[in-house]
Amino acid sequence: MSDLLTLYGKTFNSRLLVGTALYPSPAIMRESVQASASEIITLSLRRQNPAQQQDNRFWDYIRESGCQLLPNTAGCKSPREAVELAKMSQEIFQTDWLKLEVIGDDYNLQPDPFGLVEAARELIQLGFKVLPYCTDDLVLCRKLLDVGCEVLMPWGAPIGTGQGLLNKYNLQTLSERLSDVPLIIDAGIGAPSQAAEALEMGFDAVLLNTAIAKAQDPVLMANAFKLAVESGRAAFNAGLMLRRQTASPSTPTLDMPFWQQAESILQD
Repeated sequence: MSDLLTLYGKTFNSRLLVGTALYPSPAIMRESVQASASEIITLSLRRQNPAQQQDNRFWDYIRESGCQLLPNTAGCKSPREAVELAKMSQEIFQTDWLKLEVIGDDYNLQPDPFGLVEAARELIQLGFKVLPYCTDDLVLCRKLLDVGCEVLMPWGAPIGTGQGLLNKYNLQTLSERLSDVPLIIDAGIGAPSQAAEALEMGFDAVLLNTAIAKAQDPVLMANAFKLAVESGRAAFNAGLMLRRQTASPSTPTLDMPFWQQAESILQD
């Protein structure tokens, strides 16, 4: 059966989105993106402006990838700054897709919820396909949906920490209450097992960068995340068993001869 990821009317086979920063070299970045099988890659105008690249290998690799480009407004601290950077990104990267970031705290890079909603409202009115990087707050997520966002990207943990899914109660709440909205865990994922868990919880995809780019072997790690995301999605589709507070024997004794029942009990 087909199990595609649909974002703003466009379908993708992969449920893994990857970044293009922090790699040891452009060549390793290219190999890692290929190994991840990702079809959506993020990049920042402030760090990766093709018009200012003396060595064009990086931008050549980006264009050759065939991936959907997802420019981000990394580092922006106000709605106005984010909107202006988004306009420049649209012109340079030739896409109306945007990962919207409006940072409210320099220490943990937590999104500013008020600035984020304000910027999202304006950008959607300008025709952008906005994927907002937000916290795991249900009310904030609903506000973003109200202004027209069709995809949400709540954090698992602060950017670059590798802490995984810190607030599982809030994240499970989003998965259950906003089940008809594409939800992508963005930030904080540090291990393939954490990505698999996010997909098992019902999230539609994960976006990560540092966990691959800073691995000892980024290409091998990219493939590990590819497999983890596929496994997590398969587990979600299969239906996980319910957790129980008490033990339950995997070998039932119903309809067994009484002497075999007694033997089974003694063995337990």
